[in-house]
Amino acid sequence: MLKSLFATCLHKANEPNIEVSVLMTVFNQPFWYVQRAIDSVVKQAHNNVELFVIDDGSHHELGSQIKDYLLTLNFPAQYFRHENIGQSQSINKYVMLCHGKYITIIDSDDEYKQNHIANCLQAIHGADLISSFTETIVRNEADYYVPDKDDHTKMVHVDDCILFATLFGRKEVFNQLRFESRYAADSIFFEQSSNIFRTKKANFRSYIYYRNIDNSVSATLKKQYALQLS
Repeated sequence: MLKSLFATCLHKANEPNIEVSVLMTVFNQPFWYVQRAIDSVVKQAHNNVELFVIDDGSHHELGSQIKDYLLTLNFPAQYFRHENIGQSQSINKYVMLCHGKYITIIDSDDEYKQNHIANCLQAIHGADLISSFTETIVRNEADYYVPDKDDHTKMVHVDDCILFATLFGRKEVFNQLRFESRYAADSIFFEQSSNIFRTKKANFRSYIYYRNIDNSVSATLKKQYALQLS
């Protein structure tokens, strides 16, 4: 395991009582995206939550902005920084430090609706891991489609995918399984979990997913294969 360059505990959680741990990885996103994502966690209707912000080797100015902003909040948060290893490995690395009974993820360029974690806690009954649908923000119809995990030359609707940040599950699931460093790591994780744990796709849309961003992984693959909707 790579050693963190540093970790800053900004507001210590009341560890035994934390119900949900939220992991957010950041790599050179505009600060206002990151701030929007953080604010959406802080403003959750269900507030028994801690936040881990994992700086995956961003430029130091962004790291300083994030730390300074977190210090203004009265919220249990920790900031970690390490050399760039990608989202999958960053999440794997810090799961063991989470205090929550449940673990979930938020992408640094997305946001939660205020009732998102409450929805997840309601939906998790009878399951160990869930994924939900998203309120997807697009520029055009094509943005609803992403490369298929098994054949990147084919397109599938985002509603038919499993997305990193809509995963919500018991800590045991994340302790036992690891995300792979590849495209569709989220879908693969969900499939692997289904072989061991109780999983389900929950029918609510309280995660706001911004597909109108040019440098996402799926957008890059779409450009690479020059994919067009038929």
